[in-house]
Amino acid sequence: MAELFARWGRIAAAPGLRVVATVILAFLVARILKTLTSKLIELAKSPTRAAQMREQQTRTMAGLINSTGYFVILVVTALMIMREFGFDISPVAAAAAIGSVAVGFGAQNLIKGFINGFFIIFEDQYVVGDLIQLNNETGRVEHLTLRRTVIRNPAGAMVTIPNSLVGQVANLSRDWSQVFVDVTVPADEHVGRALATLDKMCGDFRNDADWSPALVDGPRVLGVESLSLDGTVLRLQVRTILNRREDVARELRRRIKLNFEQSRIPLSHTHKIRMQGEMPQQDQKAEPS
Repeated sequence: MAELFARWGRIAAAPGLRVVATVILAFLVARILKTLTSKLIELAKSPTRAAQMREQQTRTMAGLINSTGYFVILVVTALMIMREFGFDISPVAAAAAIGSVAVGFGAQNLIKGFINGFFIIFEDQYVVGDLIQLNNETGRVEHLTLRRTVIRNPAGAMVTIPNSLVGQVANLSRDWSQVFVDVTVPADEHVGRALATLDKMCGDFRNDADWSPALVDGPRVLGVESLSLDGTVLRLQVRTILNRREDVARELRRRIKLNFEQSRIPLSHTHKIRMQGEMPQQDQKAEPS
């Protein structure tokens, strides 16, 4: 009887050691993966805004790599242990392959969403807090995962867009914003006088200490934009820092109105404003104020 137990002990010893070695190896690989991703996050840390955005992107990527890596390690370890105990893993592997194909066909949009989400984060197309234009919706990104993007539109509604539907994206929160202000004066008005008035107004605006920190370039008078039955359209251009475009546009309109009143230059009934940068381009009809 003792000899029989010794024989079975010798038979079980080799597989048991291999199982223990497999578990230890899997644990070491998981720890190395965790250390590498943590190191990537540490390298991305910096006090600058751009680096903070990069750190957030790196954290998301690290979480994705960790979860995927742990799943692969767990599955491979389980299959290796099953083989050591004499289980034939060929049917399991075949069933897993067939199941993967079936799930792949049934969840194509979900898989496409995850892939799109991965590249959105990896390529830094946009992050939480950015103002974007996506699928005919414009809003600020409130939430971002590998599966979906949630934005808040100007009406305050939360709009959820699956990443599988994400195509062309306009990020309106990078670097600077731009505004084109079109002023229409009557056709019989002297254009040179109107241009000179606008040019002087732009110079005063650039030199104003209260507004110059909000400016990146301009404002500048581009000249006559078009001629129409409504009159002569004159165009101004200004680039601003982020989140100050609307403030600068309102102040420009106010100053245009005041300067034209002082110079006794009439305005036509049409006044157009074209904006680029944080919101999609649009035309509005209104008097400057």
